[in-house]
Amino acid sequence: MSYENTSITTNLKSSGSGDKAGPIAFAGVMLVMVGLFHAIQGFVALLSDDFYAATPNYIFRLDFTTWGWIHLLLGLLVIAAGAGLFFGQTWARTLAIIAASVSMLGSFAWLPNYPIWGLTLIALDVFIIWAVIVHGRAFVDE
Repeated sequence: MSYENTSITTNLKSSGSGDKAGPIAFAGVMLVMVGLFHAIQGFVALLSDDFYAATPNYIFRLDFTTWGWIHLLLGLLVIAAGAGLFFGQTWARTLAIIAASVSMLGSFAWLPNYPIWGLTLIALDVFIIWAVIVHGRAFVDE
């Protein structure tokens, strides 16, 4: 059964108001999730110095308390960017790209301490940046 034979209520050719919001909503939800992941990672680093593996010959030799505060503040920044993205403002898209980029850099610097988690966050940040850059203008025009 093709879409020409369906009723008006199921017309798939019309572009409703929510057609372009999907990728931006995805980016907003992912930003909030990545921010929560950074905050959890920061709390674990603050509360337990023995949880993460220490790498002695790494250029970013910071103690885990410092890493904890970095991840906690980074998480708050990313959550704020994700929350602002839901309003569809240009400044929120700019902040989302900057926050995801800073999150990627922080996760890259964190790789020797917890590599799989860092790579996962980097991959999520790449998807966030892609969604905001490619689909952000269409969402504002809607």
